[in-house]
Amino acid sequence: MSLKLYNTLTRTKEPFQTIISGKVTMYCCGVTVYDYCHLGHARSYMVWDVVRRYLQWRGYAVQYVQNYTDIDDKILKRAAQTGQDWQAITQTFIQAYEEDMARINVRPADAYPKATEAMPAIIALIQQLETAGVAYAAQGDVYYAVEKFPAYGKLSGRSLDQMEAGASGRLHTTKQEKRHPLDFALWKAAKPGEPSWESPWGPGRPGWHIECSAMVDQGLGAAIDIHAGGSDLVFPHHENEIAQSEAVLTSQLARYWMHNGFVNVGGEKMSKSLGNFTTIRQLLETPLPILEGKTLDPMALRLFVLQAQYRKPIDFTDDAIAAAQQSWQTLKEGLLFGYDYGGTLQWSDRDDPDFGNPANMRIADSSDDVLRFQTAMDDDFNSPGGLVVLFELAKDLRKEGNLLSHQGQSSAPSDHLRSQWQTLVCLSQVLGIEAQPEESKPQSGLSDQDIERLIEQRQTARQTKDFATSDRIRDQLKEQGITLIDQSGGITRWLRE
Repeated sequence: MSLKLYNTLTRTKEPFQTIISGKVTMYCCGVTVYDYCHLGHARSYMVWDVVRRYLQWRGYAVQYVQNYTDIDDKILKRAAQTGQDWQAITQTFIQAYEEDMARINVRPADAYPKATEAMPAIIALIQQLETAGVAYAAQGDVYYAVEKFPAYGKLSGRSLDQMEAGASGRLHTTKQEKRHPLDFALWKAAKPGEPSWESPWGPGRPGWHIECSAMVDQGLGAAIDIHAGGSDLVFPHHENEIAQSEAVLTSQLARYWMHNGFVNVGGEKMSKSLGNFTTIRQLLETPLPILEGKTLDPMALRLFVLQAQYRKPIDFTDDAIAAAQQSWQTLKEGLLFGYDYGGTLQWSDRDDPDFGNPANMRIADSSDDVLRFQTAMDDDFNSPGGLVVLFELAKDLRKEGNLLSHQGQSSAPSDHLRSQWQTLVCLSQVLGIEAQPEESKPQSGLSDQDIERLIEQRQTARQTKDFATSDRIRDQLKEQGITLIDQSGGITRWLRE
């Protein structure tokens, strides 16, 4: 089966074919850095992280660029409200973004261009648009003339007349120099006290949409394979990017336009403007009553996001978060199987420092589990279908782990269990889901011989029906992190926690 993905531009699933064979150029619209990221941001960047990981797993060389919008009305408003320097604000929240993404295991982009660092390219692109007759200057501002681009509206599927009628009273503006109500700013004349850059039209700063068009061209070229972002960017942001770029740079800005669905709270999109958002930091650091006062594991957050097909909305509820945390415990047990039982199963490399590194693992590309995972993910990155395969593997390994703990043997050969575990680890990493054993706590002062001696004393106490002593020894060992497992025939096994 070949990879197919849903293209917002054509509203259909299409076979994936890149401009250059074996290579993928991918651009994702990044955050405006004036505040902490919320769960809606987390979903978007996790989704594109998985798309990138899967394409790499399928053998593509992926060049992934994601911008920072570091000059914007929201940033300047925040600076005015707090009295901070606007550049200090952007630096603070760029760092915060990088910290948050690291916590949820989103890999860094290959490049993070900033709007303020792309000013020459932005000005040059506006000049090209002006020369082509699709942009006009007016009193220090520069606007894009939407009527000059016949294909305007092709991404959102609306005609210019429909957009104008649908906007009704929202298009009133004091900018009398605009020729059409939907014309949008490419360059904004400087206002007193605001940062500005010199340009052929006088001091000012760029509009939001032109920034991305310039940074795509500067970072990846005039035509790219995938342009990604949230569903809220289809119009006007991505529609305007197409109009800007395709008017002068290329016949087609991106082969595929991909958009992720919203995170909803109470039926409404999570957003800062509505005030119904939860930041990534709040979610991961605040003890939650639904989790009995525990904090949410970052990998549980990835499961919450990936349990839904990326184009569909997901509802942020207490029950959904609790279910994700519980699901993570199941998957985590499977991912840690090799660490917990590799020694018992006599895996020769269990004590190697690099044990468990997926880069060193070999999995059978033709195995049923791998083929089912690939079939699911080839269908427009169907992560819920991919997770079904992972949970089946994890549950099988958890069952075998219970047998090893309580009976000292498993029902499957060691080599088979190793193959299952390695498949689970490698496929999970494709979805950005990983588990590492916790740092070992200092072991109890009891040696193996001490433990065996106490177990013998307990056995003697049980035989003489001295249950008080038997219970005291069990509790003593429990306090030292030793769990006893009584089996038939008077045999007692033990495990260090």
